[in-house]
Amino acid sequence: MKFLEEIFASRRFGMKPGLETIRAIASALGDPQLEFPSIHIAGTNGKGAVSAMLDGALRSLGLKIARYTSPHLVAINERFFIDGMPVTDEKLENGAKKIAALSKNLESSFFESLTALAFSIFAEEKVDFAVLETGLGGRLDATNICRPSLTIITRIGLDHCDWLGDTLEAIAKEKGGIIKKGVPVILGENAPEVVEIIKTIAAENAAPFIYAPDIACAQMIPDGFSLPGAFNRENAVTAIAALIAMKDFRILPPKILESFASGAEDIIPGIGAFTNIVWPGRFQRIGRFIVDGAHNPPAALALARALSEENLRDLVLVAGFCGDKDIDSTLNILKPFVSKALAIKTNNPRALEAEALAEKMRSCGIDAKSSPSLHSALESAKALASSDILICGSLFLVGEALIELDAYPWPLNRFDPSELLSSSPAR
Repeated sequence: MKFLEEIFASRRFGMKPGLETIRAIASALGDPQLEFPSIHIAGTNGKGAVSAMLDGALRSLGLKIARYTSPHLVAINERFFIDGMPVTDEKLENGAKKIAALSKNLESSFFESLTALAFSIFAEEKVDFAVLETGLGGRLDATNICRPSLTIITRIGLDHCDWLGDTLEAIAKEKGGIIKKGVPVILGENAPEVVEIIKTIAAENAAPFIYAPDIACAQMIPDGFSLPGAFNRENAVTAIAALIAMKDFRILPPKILESFASGAEDIIPGIGAFTNIVWPGRFQRIGRFIVDGAHNPPAALALARALSEENLRDLVLVAGFCGDKDIDSTLNILKPFVSKALAIKTNNPRALEAEALAEKMRSCGIDAKSSPSLHSALESAKALASSDILICGSLFLVGEALIELDAYPWPLNRFDPSELLSSSPAR
């Protein structure tokens, strides 16, 4: 696609903290982000799963829902969902024609260009709601010029410390930057210090504050919930709290609110759709393989909980990491579940070389070797494994694995590289 060539070329403008550029592009386009109500989601982990659950729940109520997430696993179309499917190449091309010259003249970053494209497409499609996931942080993220009806902050942990700060408190303040005057904010389960910071920011903005565990619990999750792992049950509680708030604060359209029986306070709008949510590459089992995007310590802790839940041990690990991650801590969290490991270099310029990763694995006590490709690593893993095989370390690796294992869920036949500078607040 010509679109891809132009948008990917914007990577040369690198990392640009601040909202000035995205505001300028949006203004030139007529501020399309103001033409639809949004649900704006920030957090270290769980943003995508909560986005997918809300997308499915709201569509089940008969609403036209858009969803914008990042990064993509395989094809760039995955970042832009409308009515439950990635947008077509044709819609991307048509949308890109509107922003190509603006992006070039204003030297917008890769993520700024894609965010402007999402706003433009969603406005043209006249969606009822857009579920928008921040790329990184919140305060300076390009999505933060949207008009939210509800903001959500999922679990916060230490990641991207170079940009967001090296304490939970500092990162929470950055994530809390999505909170808007008078707009209700849902906070998922978090450390006490995070709760206090988000509560304070909400109070400063006269924004109603709802701590998800105070109004929702795992017992509300329907039987047959389609996303595995304890961490996704935590994410489901956050999504349920958001749906309850959308009803209680009358954020849903009148036609939906009127459909609820008078006095039926226990109704959770759209929760039945939780049995059909698709969010690939997060503790996804494919035969003997478990594919998970865990790439930082908070995500590794969530993965470890899921492995413990299923009493999984003596796994063969196939992993690839970007070099800017806290790899040592992540490996030490996963070490109790792993007997052997195969290190590969992922399909990303920031990826750590396979042998350097293998050395890190050995340094933390894991019997590890490097492998020249994912295909060869999987073949070796099958020969070594007495039980299951765990693939993790990077969402870039997840995409490759889903293709290799013939488990990619959408009809996209192209493997697009993801962003090169994914640690940028303005990406």
